[in-house]
Amino acid sequence: MFGENFQRKYALTDQGVKNVKKGTFWTVLVNLIVMGGASILYLLMAGLMGTLTEGSPLPGAALLLGGVVLFLILSFLTHLQQYKSTYGLVYNEVRSTRLSLAERLRKLPLGYFGKRDLADLTETVMGDVNRMEHVWSHVLGYLYGAYISTAIIALCLLAYDWRMALAALWGVPVAFLLLFGSRKLAAKSAERTKAAAIRVSDGIQEALENVREIRAANQEERYLAGLNAKIDEHERVTIAGELAIGLFINAASVVMRLGIATTILTGAHLILAGQLDFMLLFLFLLVITRIYAPFDQALALITEMFVSQVCADRMNALYDTPIAEGSDTFSPQGHDIVFDHVSFAYDDKAVLKNVSFTAKEGEVTALVGPSGSGKSTCAKLAARLWDVQQGAIRVGGVDITTVDPETLLRDYAMVFQDVVLFDDTVMENIRLGRRGATDDEVIAAACAANCADFVAKLPNGYHTPIGENGARLSGGERQRISIARALLKDAPIVLLDEATASLDVENETQVQQALSRLLAGKTVLVIAHRMRTVAAADKIVVLQDGRVAEQGTPAELMAQKGLFCRMAALQSQSEQWQLA
Repeated sequence: MFGENFQRKYALTDQGVKNVKKGTFWTVLVNLIVMGGASILYLLMAGLMGTLTEGSPLPGAALLLGGVVLFLILSFLTHLQQYKSTYGLVYNEVRSTRLSLAERLRKLPLGYFGKRDLADLTETVMGDVNRMEHVWSHVLGYLYGAYISTAIIALCLLAYDWRMALAALWGVPVAFLLLFGSRKLAAKSAERTKAAAIRVSDGIQEALENVREIRAANQEERYLAGLNAKIDEHERVTIAGELAIGLFINAASVVMRLGIATTILTGAHLILAGQLDFMLLFLFLLVITRIYAPFDQALALITEMFVSQVCADRMNALYDTPIAEGSDTFSPQGHDIVFDHVSFAYDDKAVLKNVSFTAKEGEVTALVGPSGSGKSTCAKLAARLWDVQQGAIRVGGVDITTVDPETLLRDYAMVFQDVVLFDDTVMENIRLGRRGATDDEVIAAACAANCADFVAKLPNGYHTPIGENGARLSGGERQRISIARALLKDAPIVLLDEATASLDVENETQVQQALSRLLAGKTVLVIAHRMRTVAAADKIVVLQDGRVAEQGTPAELMAQKGLFCRMAALQSQSEQWQLA
């Protein structure tokens, strides 16, 4: 019942399966003890009937009172354990599941995130896990517990009188068959609802991220109208799905409740025929009301179990995505980066074709070329943010696909044009470069990155919160914090993506000074968009249409009068025109 297929079906961890077993066990005990309470009532009524009809003495009050007290104590203890084994343990399962999903996301290659949008991933980690949490806590233990306890009770009733047992219980399997017949309908409804919910999340996220552009283009009304349409569509799909499923649930409940009528009719017929005692009919009526009670909740929640399959499938798809693996040890002989006949494509679009070059340790190697030529892709492949599809990339003679990405990235520092900062203090944003760094080491890195002047002007200095993504800082200040972070890490390989392209002259000068301290003696791979940025590079690799068109020193490439020379000339003319 609780094998590997069950675990995968409901996206449970190993501990989660154990929790469901515990919840099922205690639910069975609760249902059986509640049935014991019905037995105490039956004994009391049987005694009263005997006194009224035959004048026999009532059972001892002490015995009945003791039975009631025992029932209350057992009922309290089992209900308490049932609660702890369902709700209490499941909350830990939610935490473990979110952590395992986050851990999986952390290990996935960057290419995966290019195929999934943020709203979709957020919905998986938050919305899908929330949906499954309700299934883990409210459905599985209760439902499987109801199955087992009902089977036990049914066997006991069959032993008493098989005719009455069939009359009382026939509606249960018929009701569940009716619900299971709606399974495909529930799954399709859940898929439509989930897709509509993701479209709403996408629209809200897009509005928040692009609110300035929407206002600048005076498109608020049009955009909000589109977002309202998505919300209305989600509401319509949700109502339609719940209406269709609700019809099946109510029909199943009515069918199951017909068992009460058939029990009364069958019992009355057997009493008139002299084949059944009235008290036995009373017992069956007591029992079936208790049998139906757990299924009342189960009928409403079993459809949620069907709907949850969509969420479980989405979570399993994340677990099934291959991760980038490799050795936990990395011992290169130096830090030369060698591209050896590397080819790479996004889906079916080839980006790099048979690219070969070497970025030597202690030198600055610049990647230049037109937009779409593959410069950024080379940098991401060099850090194993993606894996090459043909050829190899070696660092110090070690093929980087044989090294675990996290182990590999300990030797890398990255400074990009688009800086990512966290809603924390200046100190903690810089300390991200090396978590164990002391305050003095952080401040030293900040001073080397020319951060000291602007930090001194902040209300609390290095302990000043800088807002989401450094919203309280200028572009140049954010860039210098990212360089301070890289300086603190002190990695032997540095990847730069035109870190000064969007800065004014004053900020650019300060950032360039900070960069000069960062790059000393390192293996540096620079993605360059402006030719004057690479004038001091030791080597330039010119990419065009995913291939290496030229490579050499700046002087050599200028002398060749090739693509680099033409690009430099065109950019020089453009800058002169702007100055004019």
